[in-house]
Amino acid sequence: MRTFDTAATRAALPFDRLVPALRDAFAGNTIVPPRHVHAVASGEDRGTVLIMPAWSDAGFLGIKTIAIYPGNAVRGLPGLHATYVLYDARTGVPLASMDGNEITARRTAAASALGASFLAREDASRLLVLGTGRVARLLPAAHANVRAIGKIAVWNHRPDSAQALAAQWRAEGRDAVAVTDLETAVRAADIVSCATLATSPLLRGEWLAPGSHLDLIGSFTPQMREADAACFAEARTFVDTDEALVKAGDLLDAIAAGTLRAADVGGTLAQLCRNDRSGRADATERTVFKAVGSALEDLAAARLVWGDACGA
Repeated sequence: MRTFDTAATRAALPFDRLVPALRDAFAGNTIVPPRHVHAVASGEDRGTVLIMPAWSDAGFLGIKTIAIYPGNAVRGLPGLHATYVLYDARTGVPLASMDGNEITARRTAAASALGASFLAREDASRLLVLGTGRVARLLPAAHANVRAIGKIAVWNHRPDSAQALAAQWRAEGRDAVAVTDLETAVRAADIVSCATLATSPLLRGEWLAPGSHLDLIGSFTPQMREADAACFAEARTFVDTDEALVKAGDLLDAIAAGTLRAADVGGTLAQLCRNDRSGRADATERTVFKAVGSALEDLAAARLVWGDACGA
């Protein structure tokens, strides 16, 4: 079995390859069983473990295991740790172990950009990022593959983290600033992308500008939420998979409040990628994309890593 460390995994997943690979994967046929979710308690510490399998008729089976510990922030540790193992789907033989953190972060940012390619205005150029974690750091690079992102703002509940990330982006040649007035920043943004582990809403619907696109990719359990119920009122809402309707606290709150009906969801990424549903209709409507992640995305990324190594 081959091992792909962080650097090797990252090198095989540039966004100009990964975003199209996800589009092809969502348009194709991949078997994705429901994820297994387990709460873990060790003393006063609490975490969540996800087990996410997927396989396809291309002959690959992948299984990702993720440990999410939001309390790690106070320890100076990432809140998410993941491992990924790729198998031969015909024999069960293990082929490779890959850096699950890199796969998770890069495919999440790529799925965010893929959603925006259908839902953000064509002229969208002002990106606001909420969060400073592993996924948040990748969002400007991912979205730059689908829209001409010019100005970037970043907000975090720890302002020093936002300042540090904005400085990092500026060093990479991006026009980036840290903000502390979240409402003003949201009102000025074309795309608002949330990549946090928040358990109570950070965003209020009244702040979102007409024609803006709201991207919610952080929360993935019923207990987590980044946006209040008003964010979904008078907006066209799309999801990465139907699983989001039963897993995302943001959507469950909106459905309970009556600002969103499950039947009114505009479509999934698969339906958008297959042209079964249309994305943004005009420049004035407000759109929302809610993602909880899919093992399909992990498998698509792992196949890129494996293909690079094998020359396929």
